[in-house]
Amino acid sequence: MRINFKFHPFGKLRARISRRRHSLWRRTANFKLLRGFTLVELLIVIAIVGVLSTLVIANFAEVRKRARDSQRKSDVRQIQSAIELIRSDTGSYPGSLPSCGSSLTAGSPATTYMQKVPCDPSGATYWNGGIYYYLPSGSTYTLASCMENAQESGSDIQETSPGGSGTCSSGKWYVLTSP
Repeated sequence: MRINFKFHPFGKLRARISRRRHSLWRRTANFKLLRGFTLVELLIVIAIVGVLSTLVIANFAEVRKRARDSQRKSDVRQIQSAIELIRSDTGSYPGSLPSCGSSLTAGSPATTYMQKVPCDPSGATYWNGGIYYYLPSGSTYTLASCMENAQESGSDIQETSPGGSGTCSSGKWYVLTSP
């Protein structure tokens, strides 16, 4: 049932109150839409983003360490393959390795076994001056690299230093010896 305000005793008053209520509600609703975030809400969001970014960065650093360790293992195995080829061609292991970046040659006439001897992925400031450790001893040799990841494990991982200069921060070395 619709009330006709013209004939109701308080009709004009009710109509005016109703319009004011509606107008006040619209102003309040618009104000709530335009007011933005409170300082507490912003601080909570900043704290959450900070915690998440810390977790991501820490995990990213570990992934990079494992990637460099994988590169070291691959490099040492490549050097071992070249040394074994030299032994099969010349009958003995080379007395030393050339500096990293140089070619590995042996024999007469000189045969190139590696175009470039790989350097440590962390550079010259890392263990043993950034070069892989090589120690020939008659009919055997030892090749080694310091690993960055302290949780590294495997049959070729040792916790005793094979030699070389400097200290290994993880205390783990990847060591290959003559087969």
